[in-house]
Amino acid sequence: MGDYSMDHQEVMFNPKAMPFRKLGSSGLRVPLFSLGGWLTMGLTVKGDPVKEIVRTAYEHGINMFDTAENYAQGQSEVEMGRVIRELGLRRSNIIVSTKLFFGEQTEGPNDMGLSRKHIITGTQASLKRLGLEYVDVIFAHRSDMTVSIEEVVRAFNYVLDKGWAFYWATSEWSAYEIEEAHHIAEKLGMQGPIVEQCQHNMFCRERPEKEYSPLYKKYGVGKTVFSALASGLLTGKYNNGVPEGSRFADPACGARFKGTVESFSRQEGQAKLDKVRKLSELAQNELDCTVGQLALAWVARDPNTSSVILGASKPEQVLDNLKALDVIPKLTPEVLAKIDDILENRPAPPSTFGRPPLDAFIPCV
Repeated sequence: MGDYSMDHQEVMFNPKAMPFRKLGSSGLRVPLFSLGGWLTMGLTVKGDPVKEIVRTAYEHGINMFDTAENYAQGQSEVEMGRVIRELGLRRSNIIVSTKLFFGEQTEGPNDMGLSRKHIITGTQASLKRLGLEYVDVIFAHRSDMTVSIEEVVRAFNYVLDKGWAFYWATSEWSAYEIEEAHHIAEKLGMQGPIVEQCQHNMFCRERPEKEYSPLYKKYGVGKTVFSALASGLLTGKYNNGVPEGSRFADPACGARFKGTVESFSRQEGQAKLDKVRKLSELAQNELDCTVGQLALAWVARDPNTSSVILGASKPEQVLDNLKALDVIPKLTPEVLAKIDDILENRPAPPSTFGRPPLDAFIPCV
């Protein structure tokens, strides 16, 4: 199906100092930081600059690359596949994931969603754009309320049986939907989703830290994290307005973040910016890093995080973000407590309705 050729000079992989973790419940080892193509590859970054970003990532231990059928209307997959071939990356040394739901184009009624038809034809189309025979992981990019989860489970397992992907996973599904997918897969003797791709950052905590918590324990589900920098808010670059050349100012992406930019003039947005300023002081004064590196390290240090997906429009951003690896060991309980004090949004634990913890000392009265 793909045209990935072995006739080129292959480049061997050197993981260097990159930590590796299991991808959720699978045996697949993935780098703690991976590279994604959302809002960059095929949209704001095209041609040789894409190659230099991927080359830099690969040379510094990143061998997992994430995209989706709808990113840049399919051009993200095209660019990613092209540079993988041109750089001569050995297929067995890299991990490629893509996602299905929104479609490359939506002309027909079955060009998006999670019907068996779209899952199968969408997978075939993604492989053609990537120029690959298979992807390692294929995600259901959203849940589809119009399709039974049994149909979804059966369709993705068909894709696995065909060898077009090794694992399937979910993205932005509710805990209830993931739980149901596992129940159905177990009943049918099929493979359930191994990992959830979700948003997790210092301002988005409830779902990944509380709602998914039972899934981590029960099914070994992990998470691949997108928007760990809250679309750039946690870099500190917007503390004093929207600078020229930033993502929020880019016409190709700006419309998507119009609501965020408008919130900067309201109380809620000002409160977030104030927290970013305080986090910046903590990062600089106590951890000798940037607030962006702190934010990435904070997500990466969570044992339920399989990989944090980085976005980059130039190679220097990849290198700067990877300095977060040096920050992770500095996140002591005391530092994490200071971060929670600044954020004031740690999810509350489930209520015990007044019952004391087990083995707690209860004084006699």
